[in-house]
Amino acid sequence: MAALELSRLTLSQIREALASREIRVTSAVLSELAGDRRVGVRRLARRLARARDAARAERRRLDSMLEKDRALWRSGMVRVAGVDEAGMGPLAGPVVAAAVIFEPGSEIRGVDDSKKLSSARRDELAGIIVRDAVATGIGEASVEEIDRLNIFHAGLLAMKRAVAALCPAPEFALVDGRRIPELEIPQEACVGGDRRHFSIAGASILAKTHRDRLMMKLDRLFPEYGFARHKGYGTAQHRLAMEKHGRTPVHRRSFCRRMA
Repeated sequence: MAALELSRLTLSQIREALASREIRVTSAVLSELAGDRRVGVRRLARRLARARDAARAERRRLDSMLEKDRALWRSGMVRVAGVDEAGMGPLAGPVVAAAVIFEPGSEIRGVDDSKKLSSARRDELAGIIVRDAVATGIGEASVEEIDRLNIFHAGLLAMKRAVAALCPAPEFALVDGRRIPELEIPQEACVGGDRRHFSIAGASILAKTHRDRLMMKLDRLFPEYGFARHKGYGTAQHRLAMEKHGRTPVHRRSFCRRMA
């Protein structure tokens, strides 16, 4: 649309034309809107520019996160699993791992390290991941297994179980931070993988949301401990509750001994 025509449109008409995509947000259009004599049109131009810059930044971020996945897909690895765990540090509750296989060429805007996302955004993305993925798998290691094996090996056990739960089975695994012992497929340990690689980030979201739901259930069983709020981590509130009420069967005794 020519600059002269833009200047003749009301602010409402410009918004309607943008919504219907009759006007596309190009550099030329932004320049014209930014130079308009009307304050409301200039304000709209600034919002559009910020949205365009945010979309470009997200595109660059997502392309970077997808680099390893895309390389594996191009090499012929169709079923690449991302694997991550949640709940290594809490004083209570299981450690949970997730594995996810995406269709080659997949991308989901917003997928990132679960720790960077709000609870609501994690839940939203988890639903999209489960809907769009070829396969997802969840693995858990119980409090008893954590105390018997130690948290490091319990986390590996949960990840192995998550991979085993995938159907179809993966051809390759990208694992956050470490290698899974006795895994019968090729794998790569990726340090910081949940913030660097798309499929691992997807797994981190599934692991976190699944564990959070488990802790919400435990909160209903043990409401005096506040599990719904702190998810079993050693917050001041949680420690005070333990001092007052003692330990529950879902507390990790090997962790709690270190508090004594």
